[in-house]
Amino acid sequence: MKRSILFLISLALVTVLTACGKSNDNEKKITVAASPAPHGEVLEHAKEKMKEEGYDLEIKTVNDYKVPNKLLHKGDVDANLFQHVPYLKEEKKTHGYKIEEVGKVFTTPMGVYSKKHKDLKHLPNNAEIYVSNNPAEEGRFLSFFVKEGLIKIKPGVKIEDAKFDDIVENKKHLKFNNKQGAEFLPKTYNSGEGELVIMNSNYAIDNGLTPVKDAIEIEGKSSPFANILAVKEGHKHDKKYQKLIKVLQSKDMKNFINKEYGDNVIPYEK
Repeated sequence: MKRSILFLISLALVTVLTACGKSNDNEKKITVAASPAPHGEVLEHAKEKMKEEGYDLEIKTVNDYKVPNKLLHKGDVDANLFQHVPYLKEEKKTHGYKIEEVGKVFTTPMGVYSKKHKDLKHLPNNAEIYVSNNPAEEGRFLSFFVKEGLIKIKPGVKIEDAKFDDIVENKKHLKFNNKQGAEFLPKTYNSGEGELVIMNSNYAIDNGLTPVKDAIEIEGKSSPFANILAVKEGHKHDKKYQKLIKVLQSKDMKNFINKEYGDNVIPYEK
């Protein structure tokens, strides 16, 4: 009888210790869903520093904007790095995701690309402009044309919040084609469709383009669309995520980004 009791106590102790071991392992591992470049490459650079801090950083590369938040919401990953705050707001509104920002990392400037024109001023009337089907970036697309005086939006509407419906003046009757995902825009550009294609630098870089050289217009350093590290709500202050954002915002990381991407990717400055 005593042996049976001792055996059961030992078995329970082993079970508890094993469970604690697994829990500790989970606390020391961070799985992040990220776009390939520069997001995934930046995280790859962060691996060694995170290892020095005692954390195993695993990167899950995803090339579709609709997937990373879904993975995070389901608990398939611990965090993601691919989006800016306006996009996250739109995703939360549409899907009810309980996701929050840990911190800003860098900006991938959006650029205007064309095989037919060298500037925006001389666009023909009724020019077709290809953009992504991401409603959170409509104001971002419009900002290029507002700046050139080709379009006006409703008074009082911030450009980052603007929608196509907010256009009150469109001098050249420009047409925005937003029927495809952002990942397909490089192919559209290469095929020569439309007058212009507007796309994020990460997709341009992935497809062999150099944004500051190949874009006829590109966002400046003051863009409000910095990409963020995001986690489930209630966890942004968790020690492991605070360690990760510290590494991602470090001087070493800024130097890496500047060396690898130049002005094509702009590190976040506090």
